[in-house]
Amino acid sequence: MRESSNPVMRGVVRDNQTGYAGFGAGSAAAGQGAMWNQFGQQTDPYTQQAPPVSRQLTIDDVVTKTAMTLGVLTTTAIVAYFLSQSNPGIAGLLMGVGAIVGLVLVLVASFGRKQDNPAIVLAYAAFEGLFVGSISFVFADVMVSDASAGALIGQAVLGTFGVFFGMLLVYKVGAIRVTPRFTRMLFAGMIGVIVLMLGNLLIGLFNGGAGFGLRDGGPLAIIFSLVCIALAAFSFLLDFDAADRLIRAGAPSRAAWGVALGLTVTLVWLYIEILRLLSYFNSE
Repeated sequence: MRESSNPVMRGVVRDNQTGYAGFGAGSAAAGQGAMWNQFGQQTDPYTQQAPPVSRQLTIDDVVTKTAMTLGVLTTTAIVAYFLSQSNPGIAGLLMGVGAIVGLVLVLVASFGRKQDNPAIVLAYAAFEGLFVGSISFVFADVMVSDASAGALIGQAVLGTFGVFFGMLLVYKVGAIRVTPRFTRMLFAGMIGVIVLMLGNLLIGLFNGGAGFGLRDGGPLAIIFSLVCIALAAFSFLLDFDAADRLIRAGAPSRAAWGVALGLTVTLVWLYIEILRLLSYFNSE
């Protein structure tokens, strides 16, 4: 089974012939090869019991772990939002801490192959909640005038889950297949967006923050946000495909934490882009 092309999910999906993180055929073969016990007595390898194997992953595990992760994120986001509302000066601090620590935890999980570590996943959700809550305050309460902050955030949340369930339906009916070519095209688009974001940030440091105009609320900024929303939506297909292949491969139940992490990262990205787009239409 090929490894996932989703950077966050990479390492969660392993080769089913060698097992998953020590589970499966490799561990069983090691147990059967022991011909002598600790007392020097010969044993029959064919009568030994195989080592216990973790319970296999199910869709219920994925749903439960994702719900737990989103629950932690939502709770800290609400706390961060009201803290920012009562003391606007703290919003920038919460946003910076949440974004930096959240990014570090995602990198540790991705490159350290610790996506199935619940402590890392839940810690990411907690810090990312600080970022989501504080940036929601900035977009809805600071950048937008003559609009209800609660209504704007509610529209962004509904839009996010509407896209999520819409892409789940698309995946289930097979309207778009996750092929290597599709994955390469999506990955190239994401790299292009990241390069443009970094370029816009760097140019903005030297011309008063205008950059390329990708985040100033103008027509180009609206088009760029729509492109980001489309890429985030299609990224769900990679997450669904990774979860589907994990279940078919008989991965252990703890792999659900990796799926939850991938889905949460995509949901946060989509929510921020939808909220940003809505703020363009409601700002002065």
